[in-house]
This record gives sequence, C-alpha cells and structure tokens, in this order.
Amino acid sequence: MSDLWTMVWKEWKDLLGSGGPADWFRPLLIVAVMGIVLPLSSGQTWLDLGPAPFLIMVYVPFLLLATFIGDAVAGERERHTLETLLASRISDWAILLGKVLVTAAFSWGLAVFSLLLGAVVVNVSQGQWPWQFYSPLSRFWVVLVLSVLTTLLAASGGVLISLKSATVRQAAQTIVAAELLLALAIFGILRLIPESLAASLTASEVVLVIIVALAVLDALLLAAALASFRRSRLMRS
Repeated sequence: MSDLWTMVWKEWKDLLGSGGPADWFRPLLIVAVMGIVLPLSSGQTWLDLGPAPFLIMVYVPFLLLATFIGDAVAGERERHTLETLLASRISDWAILLGKVLVTAAFSWGLAVFSLLLGAVVVNVSQGQWPWQFYSPLSRFWVVLVLSVLTTLLAASGGVLISLKSATVRQAAQTIVAAELLLALAIFGILRLIPESLAASLTASEVVLVIIVALAVLDALLLAAALASFRRSRLMRS
C-alpha cells in the first residue's frame, strides 16, 4: 500500500503541476459547460436529470480522460522518465494502479463537481427557496455509479493502449479508434437485441445490465493492463 500511495502522490503532482495554466483550460471549460452553461439553459428541468444531462454526465468524463490517458506510459517513455520509474523499488502493480486511479479520480471528480455546481446554479438562477436537489435521488446515484464505471473503462483501456504505444500521439490516435469501435460495437449489440426482450425489461433492469456489463469490462481491461505491465519487457522497449 505504501508503494501505491507513493505512486498516487507522484501522479497527482505530475497531473496538477505539469504543463502550466494551459493544461487547465480543457477541464475548466468542461466544468463551465456542464456546471454553468447547460444548467442555465435547461433551468429546472436540469434537476430532473433527463436523458440529455444524464448522458452528458456519464460520457463527458470518459471523453475527457481519453484525451490525456495516453500520456500515462507513452509520455513517460517520451520524456525518458520511464527508465527512472522502472528502476525504483515500487512494484509493477502499484505503478499501473496509481496511474489508473489518479486519472480516473480526476475526471470523475470534475463530473461530480459539475453536478453539484449545476444544482447551485439552477437554484440561484431560479430564485428558489428552499433549494432543491436532483430528483429522484436514485437517478443521481445511478449517474454517479455509471460515471465511475465509464471513467474506469477509459482509464484501464487507455493505460493498456499507452503501454503498447511508442509515442503519446500514437496512443491518442489508437484511443480515438478504440472509442469509435466501442461505439460501433454498442450500436451493433443494441440492434441485435430482440424488440420483445427490450420491451419486457424495466428501466431498473436495463440500468442493472449496463452496470454489470461495464463492471465486467472494467475488470477485464484492468487485468489485461496488469498482465501487460512487465518491468523487464518495458525496460527493453
């Protein structure tokens, strides 16, 4: 666990301190759009978490993380810091898991902050008292859970791609291609589901199926990344 905390501290320091103010433009822009612009334009309906805000809050953290997760290993290789990291006494699993947890926590944290900010913006703009929160509350928790799972999906898959990529640019291009393939696969699976089966499922059952499928996919990708992260192999690459 001490190895993991060391990696988490290193990754947070690199994430928040590298690149300067320019690196904060995209996250702040996303928070401004999801937490201010969209709630203001939607008004009270934003607190109902309809299909549009629901999908935005689940998908945007996935999209944000996918834009910089390619730097996880390929970036270390380009900056020639990978050799130093691999020469340390930190275990392989701690290095990989630290990178996954920090990038996932950062993106998910932005989504949660945007949700809370959106609730404040709606209440202030509408002049409501007492203040109202997202309703039904169960839908809010579903959004949080799905957001965690999709973020972990991007983090685990992105780290795996970054492991196999020689440069950050190559990793980013591969991640974009993987996103398109994932979207096509989801569309194809939905088209294969019989209409009678889809009509017989309740909303709760559909959500449960999605959560289980995402959890299984997350576990498979993380296991594949852990299996691929071998110090001896990376030091020879």
